[in-house]
Amino acid sequence: MSIYGLVGPLIVIVLIIGFSLISSIVKVAREYERGVIFRLGRLVRAKGPGLIWLIPMVDRMIKIDLRVVTLDVPRQEMMTRDNVPVTVDAVVYFRVVNPEDAVVKVENFSKATYLVAQTTLRSILGQHELDELLSQRDRINQQLQQVIDETTEPWGIKVALVEVRDVILPDTMKRAMARQAETERERRAKVINAEGEFQAAERLVQAAEKISKQPVALQLRYLQALAEIATEHNSTTIFPIPIDIITPFLKKAMEDRST
Repeated sequence: MSIYGLVGPLIVIVLIIGFSLISSIVKVAREYERGVIFRLGRLVRAKGPGLIWLIPMVDRMIKIDLRVVTLDVPRQEMMTRDNVPVTVDAVVYFRVVNPEDAVVKVENFSKATYLVAQTTLRSILGQHELDELLSQRDRINQQLQQVIDETTEPWGIKVALVEVRDVILPDTMKRAMARQAETERERRAKVINAEGEFQAAERLVQAAEKISKQPVALQLRYLQALAEIATEHNSTTIFPIPIDIITPFLKKAMEDRST
C-alpha cells in the first residue's frame, strides 16, 4: 500500500480526534442553564449562558437548570392538633438561584428539597386544628413556604410557592360535620324567627300606644278591615264589633239588674 493510500484514513482519524477535542473544550449552555466548572477538583465558578470553554482533561462541568421545578408531595396521613386523622397532599414550586451552592453544598438538591417539604408538611399541619386547615389555607401555605425556604436557602434553592391541594377527611368526620352544620343552620333559623317575633311585638306595642292616644284610629282600622274583606268576594262576611260600642249597654243592663 502506498503512502497516498494511508492519507485518507489518517485524515478521518485526525478529524475524529479534532471533533472529540472540540466537544470536550467547547460546551453550550442554554439561557436557562448554568455550567458549574471544577478545575482539578476545585470549584472555579458558574458560567453561562452561551459558549463555555474548558481545558481538556482538567476541567469538568455540571449543568444546572434554573427554571422553576414543580415538586409533587404525595398524600401524607397525619393527626391534627385536635386529634383528627386527615390525609393531605401538596405541591411545591422552587428554583435554583445559586448553582454553585446547589452543586457543592448538597448531593441531590431536588431530592433534598422533596424530603424537607414532606417532613415540614407533616410537622406544620400537625400543629393546627382541623378548622384551621379548612378555613385558613392561605396562612398555612405561607407558613409552609417560609419554613421550607429557610431550610433550603443554604443550598441555593428558592421556594417560590407551597400549596396544600387537598385535605381528605374520614367518612365519620364528614357525617359529624354535616350534622353540626345542619344544627347550626337550625339554630340560626330559630334565632332569626325569634328576632322577627320580638320586632313584631315591639311594633304592636308602639301601635297600641298610638291608638290609645287617638281612639278614632281603631275605628279607621276597623273600617279598613271591612273594606279588605269586601274585596275578597266572600259569601260570608264577619263584622267584628268593638268592645267600646257595647260597653254602655252592658253597664245599663248591670244597673237595671241591681235596681
